[in-house]
Amino acid sequence: MSKAAGRGLQRYDRQMLIEGFGREGQERLRRAKVVVAGAGGLGCVISIYLAAAGVGKIRLVDHDRVEFTDLNRQILYTDKDVGRRKVDSAKERLESLNPEVTVEAVDQTITEDSVLELVGGYDLIVDAMDNFAARYILNKAAIDNDIPLFHGAIHGFEGRATTIIPGRTACLRCLYRRVPSLGTTPVIGVAAAVIGSIQATEVIKYIVGIGELLTNRLLIYDGLGLECMELELKRHPDCEECRHIREAQR
Repeated sequence: MSKAAGRGLQRYDRQMLIEGFGREGQERLRRAKVVVAGAGGLGCVISIYLAAAGVGKIRLVDHDRVEFTDLNRQILYTDKDVGRRKVDSAKERLESLNPEVTVEAVDQTITEDSVLELVGGYDLIVDAMDNFAARYILNKAAIDNDIPLFHGAIHGFEGRATTIIPGRTACLRCLYRRVPSLGTTPVIGVAAAVIGSIQATEVIKYIVGIGELLTNRLLIYDGLGLECMELELKRHPDCEECRHIREAQR
C-alpha cells in the first residue's frame, strides 16, 4: 500500500472501527455518488458530514447566492462569501475539508424539466430543500428512477426526517397530501444541525449497509422541549406518485 493510500485510510480509522463498517464499508462510501439538493442550512450540514465520512462524489445543487441572513445556520459560508454562488463557496470548503472527495457544484434550479439530468447517474438523493414544490419534484424523480430519497425539513427549533425507498415505503406525497402554506421560514442553526446530521447518518447507514433506517417512520424533533417522537407512515392508497409501483407489485 502506498503512503498516500495509507494516509487516506488513516483519515477514516475511527469510523472503520465501528462494528459492521470496516474497510468494506469505507470502500462503499468511496464509490457512492450522492446528490444533495440544496446548499442551505440542511445542505451545509449534510454535505460536511458526507464529505468528512469519505463519500466519493457529492453533487451539490442550488441556484442561490450567499446572503447575510443565511449566516446564522449555513455553516459553510462566512461574511466573505456574501454575494458568491453558494455551490462555489461550498465546493471550496468541502474539498478543503477532504481533498479525497469530489464535489460537483451545480448552480441550477430544480424543475420538472431539469431534475432528471440533475439526479441521473447518482445513487441517492438528499432533500435539503426549503420549499415543497421542489421536494415533490425530487420525490417523483426518486420514485420514477428507483433512487432512495432522504427527506428533512426544519422550522424554528423543530425538524423532521424520514427515509424513502421507492417500492418499499410511503413517499413524500403519501406524507404531505397538500403543499403546506409557508412564508419566510423561521429557523435557528442548531435545528439544521440536528436534522441535517440525522439525514447524513441515514445516508451513511444506507450506503454501508448497517443499522435500522427511518423507513416508514417520521422522526419529529422538538428542540425547545428537547423531545423526539416517531410517527408510523403508511402508503396512501390514492397517492398519485407511488400508486403505480404498488399496483405493479400486486
